[in-house]
Amino acid sequence: MSALPEFIPAPQRAALSVRERGLADYAATWREMQAYTDARTAESADELWLLQHPPVFTLGRNGKTEHLLQHTGDIPVIHVDRGGQVTYHGPGQLVAYPLLDLKRRRLGIQALVHLLEQSVIDLLADYSIRAGRRDKAPGVYVDKRKIAALGLRVRRGCCYHGLSLNVNMDLSPFEMINPCGYADLEVTQLANLGLDVPLDTVAAQYRQHLERLLNRPDHE
Repeated sequence: MSALPEFIPAPQRAALSVRERGLADYAATWREMQAYTDARTAESADELWLLQHPPVFTLGRNGKTEHLLQHTGDIPVIHVDRGGQVTYHGPGQLVAYPLLDLKRRRLGIQALVHLLEQSVIDLLADYSIRAGRRDKAPGVYVDKRKIAALGLRVRRGCCYHGLSLNVNMDLSPFEMINPCGYADLEVTQLANLGLDVPLDTVAAQYRQHLERLLNRPDHE
């Protein structure tokens, strides 16, 4: 298993509270993440929110509108405070938002990015799918096609936003954008790789992999 840079074992593991939120409005969820992060104390639980969003394009805080290639019709475009460029969320995509106290976990931002990527890579390995990451292009890729996108915000030593994994969704809206700011970047999903797995099953597996990686005692 790949080593995770910048990771320093915390003296005491923080529990992870998991909230399954079903199909949730993007803007409302974003505001809840901000509110939870702003109200945190040293005793606040770390949380993992697992959900889906109705169709929506989101553009990161330094995102360029030139990566919206055409009129998006009825699909809204929301400018948000995460890093990264434009991506698409829709039903059939697993969205995972880890709300973590990085200071308490002694976890650097680059280590967190690698950890989140690794959680998806390990999940796909359960299905004998070989996936990997790319330098300077956060996310997870299968045969040069992007299957998981990643964008984060860190405030007061705590993170929110997270990643999205394409499971079984309508991929056509990705044709309206340069996904994550890369022209001609193709996307894929579990269904296109021959896997018919319920999203709830994928969510449960993802949770297990993320918790295992967060609780790693060292760089094994």
